[in-house]
Amino acid sequence: MPANTSSPATPDTRAIERIRTLALVGQSAAGKTSLAEALLHQAGAIGAPGSLERGTTVSDYDPMERRAQHSLNTALMHLEHGGTRIHLLDTPGYPDFVGQSMTALEAVETAAVVINASSGIEMMSARMMDWARERGLDRMVIVNKIDAQGVDLPALLAQIREAFGKECLPLNLPAAGGSKVVDCFFNTQGQSDFGSVADAHRALVEQVVEVDAAFVDRYLNDGDVDPKELHAPLEQALREGHLIPVCFVSARTGAGVPELLDVIELLLPNPTEGNPPQFYQGEGAEAKELHADPDPSKHVIAHVFKVTVDPYVGRMGIFRIHQGTVTKDSQLYIGDGRKPFKVGHLFMLQGKEHVEVPCGVPGDLCAVAKVDEIHFDAVLHDAAEDDHLHLKPLPFPVPVHGLAIEPKRRGDEQRMWEIMTKLVDEDPCLKIEHVASTNETIVYGLGELHLRVLLERLRDVYKFEVNTRPPRIAYRETVTAPAEGHHRHKKQTGGAGQFGEVFLRIEPLPRGSGFEFRDEVKGGTIPGQFIPAVEKGVREVLAHGAIAGYPVVDVRVVVYDGKHHSVDSKEIAFATAGRKAFVDAIAKARPIVLEPIAAIEISAPDQSMGDITGDLSGKRGMVTGTSNLAGGLVVITFDEAESDDSGCCGAASGGGRVGAVVISPTYGKRGFASSVDHDHYGLLRTIEDAWSLDLLGHAADATSVPMAELFTAPA
Repeated sequence: MPANTSSPATPDTRAIERIRTLALVGQSAAGKTSLAEALLHQAGAIGAPGSLERGTTVSDYDPMERRAQHSLNTALMHLEHGGTRIHLLDTPGYPDFVGQSMTALEAVETAAVVINASSGIEMMSARMMDWARERGLDRMVIVNKIDAQGVDLPALLAQIREAFGKECLPLNLPAAGGSKVVDCFFNTQGQSDFGSVADAHRALVEQVVEVDAAFVDRYLNDGDVDPKELHAPLEQALREGHLIPVCFVSARTGAGVPELLDVIELLLPNPTEGNPPQFYQGEGAEAKELHADPDPSKHVIAHVFKVTVDPYVGRMGIFRIHQGTVTKDSQLYIGDGRKPFKVGHLFMLQGKEHVEVPCGVPGDLCAVAKVDEIHFDAVLHDAAEDDHLHLKPLPFPVPVHGLAIEPKRRGDEQRMWEIMTKLVDEDPCLKIEHVASTNETIVYGLGELHLRVLLERLRDVYKFEVNTRPPRIAYRETVTAPAEGHHRHKKQTGGAGQFGEVFLRIEPLPRGSGFEFRDEVKGGTIPGQFIPAVEKGVREVLAHGAIAGYPVVDVRVVVYDGKHHSVDSKEIAFATAGRKAFVDAIAKARPIVLEPIAAIEISAPDQSMGDITGDLSGKRGMVTGTSNLAGGLVVITFDEAESDDSGCCGAASGGGRVGAVVISPTYGKRGFASSVDHDHYGLLRTIEDAWSLDLLGHAADATSVPMAELFTAPA
């Protein structure tokens, strides 16, 4: 147990100020796991740093991780430095496992983006920086592998500042050829491999004092300000994103690791100094924002940010305590559950090791085992007034890479579903569903690697074999024109008679609208008690299709007239009449079959365009051309559809349309959508203007509107 953990009977408020929480995020191969090992070793938590090659690291303890030699799951560790307890989260860097990385942001005050000095800023580094900013976390950049051959650290620092903002300032600088670092915050003088320590110190102090007018006056009048007096404005600058510290390390040699520990202890926020998490009480528009108070004496509020399910240990919920004190024997509720569970054992995780502790205070990352009801994103509490408490949802990517699975042995379907549910519970970016239209069980992930790891875990951990295949295409039916339908159902042979007559009309709806049913019957021609039966008959067609056996979507059905019989009218009669009237209307409404499509946004350097267009073509993407423009700008164009009779892309709308994906590190406006209808010649004018070319002489060239509004001028 950590030495500074307070006793359960008398929780120490000062213990909260001695806690730091840090998530190591970024691209794979940046060295996050090696850096965690170096920090643990430097703090004395382990005797020697582990090796990825030998499979001896604390965080990558899973057999699959050791075989792959990279992280597949977020691992928790803790260490002691200078009387401060530091909780570390080592996250995976592959995009397929981004769900694991994003959930780690819910548990920490600081997101440390680790960058490989040789590779520079990569996709996951930029994405994690954006997500951390959106969650209001303190951010820092750690440049690892500064001792690598041929690295250009001044250029990398300039790249970091260009990508993440001028708020990125170095807290230390490499020295002696990358064999050590020199501090720039507390030191005013020193030697470094590039840049002036005095200039870096001055830039840091000026950046920090800008958030406090009193310190600005002191700085202007007295010249310098003692950095030891800048703790409060420093924490404010970190909270507001006014300062993003940059630190240089080499996890392999240990250069900069002691200094990084000092930065974490002395400069990074404790749970009372970071931005509070965005808790909401209630649902929908009536939800009210609630701020958890990091006070150990108040009632408990904790958030489950990770769930693991082990065949032997059972279900374990890992949570961050935001308020109150959790002890052994605490009675906690899960969300709006009415029955509490008792905390039998309280753990802090050190990789695969479970370190039992007597209590946890705000800022601590703890775990409880063998609680079947616990689930990801649950809020644990011990007060009735907190029963509808939840955090602002994370913007997880939608899993769209599907794979159909079935057990190798018949009769194991139920067991397969139970195991898959456990695996899906561990990863918020996995999804499993049974598609009734194709009678298949489909598991969805973020990519091929994501699903491959899932299947390996199914085989190696649970000893369960499955057959896999590409899923059948889930086509849909819809209509493209309004139409009317009518059916009279009459049955008078043997027993009680049946009579019902229905008149209805159908109209197409925009894509994604679903189904809409309206009752516009006047004069009681169809009694009100039979309207639900008509809708039931319509919905039977929706589920099973009318022309090809696929579900019908995006249609409005309006029942406007009919007839009934005082004796023979029954619900079954009107259900049958509604069903057949709907089928009659669909046959007249120019029905079509829809194929699923995906709208994609691609951001990539221009040197990757060959691989991108090849992948798009291999996945039936209709790529018609690419254009390399000035400043690394690339435009990919692809046909949306051929002309058809629906009016979507036909003569009614001016012919077939061409979609364009704009890719640029400097020009593209992020998240911008144009409302102007640009044509092919507008795209041509854009290319001509970017290259300063003369008009190429097309008839519509001179009058077409270029796509200038889509771009920003370079700095």
